[in-house]
Amino acid sequence: MSRKAKMVLDKEFQIAPIDKRIYGSFIEHLGRAVYEGIYQPGHPSADEDGFRKDVMELVKELDVPIIRYPGGNFVSNFFWEDSVGPVEERPHRLELAWRSLEKNEIGLNEFSKWAKKVNSDVMMAVNLGTRGIADACNLLEYCNHPSGTKYSDLRIRHGVKDPHKIKVWCLGNEMDGPWQIGHKTMEEYGRLAEETAKAMRLIDPDIELVSCGSSNLDMPTFPDWEAVTLSHTYDYVDYISMHQYYGNRDNDSNDFLAQSDDMDTFIRTVIATCDYVKAKKRSKKVMNLSFDEWNVWFHSNAADEDITENHPWQVAPPMLEDIYNFEDSLLVGLMLITLMKHADRVKMACLAQLVNVIAPIMTDAAGGAWKQTIFYPFMHASKYGRGIALQPVISSSRHATAKHDEITDVESVAVYNEEKDEVTIFAVNRNLEEDVELTTDVRSFAGYRIKEHIVMENDDLKAANTLTEQNVYPVNADDRSKLDDGVVTSVLKKASWNVIRLGK
Repeated sequence: MSRKAKMVLDKEFQIAPIDKRIYGSFIEHLGRAVYEGIYQPGHPSADEDGFRKDVMELVKELDVPIIRYPGGNFVSNFFWEDSVGPVEERPHRLELAWRSLEKNEIGLNEFSKWAKKVNSDVMMAVNLGTRGIADACNLLEYCNHPSGTKYSDLRIRHGVKDPHKIKVWCLGNEMDGPWQIGHKTMEEYGRLAEETAKAMRLIDPDIELVSCGSSNLDMPTFPDWEAVTLSHTYDYVDYISMHQYYGNRDNDSNDFLAQSDDMDTFIRTVIATCDYVKAKKRSKKVMNLSFDEWNVWFHSNAADEDITENHPWQVAPPMLEDIYNFEDSLLVGLMLITLMKHADRVKMACLAQLVNVIAPIMTDAAGGAWKQTIFYPFMHASKYGRGIALQPVISSSRHATAKHDEITDVESVAVYNEEKDEVTIFAVNRNLEEDVELTTDVRSFAGYRIKEHIVMENDDLKAANTLTEQNVYPVNADDRSKLDDGVVTSVLKKASWNVIRLGK
């Protein structure tokens, strides 16, 4: 085999413990994420609260520790008071971000109940678009204060005796974006976020706050936005957010799989900017990152434009319903590897989104639910990527791309789970033409053996899954990895996602 990659893993080469919240996700009141997604009373699988049990089972399989809610662009004109209290009294509103009709049948308390059912915490976003400090404080009081005040007693009257104890709060959404309702300049947002953070901390000092970072790497204000807004918020927030979506718009699969390198650049630049503000402020505090929107998103753009322009004010129209193919799952795998490699600074991340809307899980309103191609690498990372991220010392053969020069054939990271005495290697061969032989030095893991080698591959990069057909799914290929004298030799087939698990 002419193409080779070499890696050295050592349990002492530690990046950082992985915060399990990097395997978070996101549900926005958008399209069919909520209605016909998680909630569909009357559906054969609906439980007593109208939540689809088939969807809940798939969410539990992904083991998602935290879910961002209720948006997204939706939050920038969200009146939280409309989403609580007796359902029949809740108003219907024009939803401006996606030009839909929001009936508020599911709101804050129902969503919190659903999140508990799928063993997840809520990451709550506040509206800093059309609203401000007072509304954020009222919402926090409603959610987290025990009792004896206007808003905590209102929650109790609404049938929720115990506080929700929501820990993580996002100070608005994509406020750097001109598309955002109530878009702000850097100075405007920095001041508003600073004062909102200070006020919210007075109500509940234990919350963690996320300041809005740039909506993507190509924003004209990046990275000045981070530098200026953090000059205001640095002492009061715990994280700065990042958002990024990728797509194969040129139908160049080879270059498409290089886009995870752009994600790496984006993360490094944000870290550098945070550290610049830290130095300027002579601060001892380290600012961490919340990559709270990331995915492949481009397949549905034209259809979405048609709905918002020509068919507005529908209830739960089928928007952002990307049908993912095999190559999309490879890029999602590459993005997960990139997040793990930055475990020292990226402490939360949300695959956007979870159900129907650019999602790993799809539902049929009249039938079942199914796993999209991207479901699998996310499930593997969530399941086996808990522990300490190890710094891979890696060298790989390379190949040329249209817009990214030469890139490595193999991208890889390993996670050491000390409790279970396991180490898992995640690797993508992004060479579309040739297999690569990966040799991994694991001598520091004496007494370990190969448990399994899981692989996802397909001769058709455009193969996708449907309700009736699973064309893309992982299989065991244990014969592709051998361990001899502390060295694992693995065959990584062209265009493949690999999970190589070792243990005692």
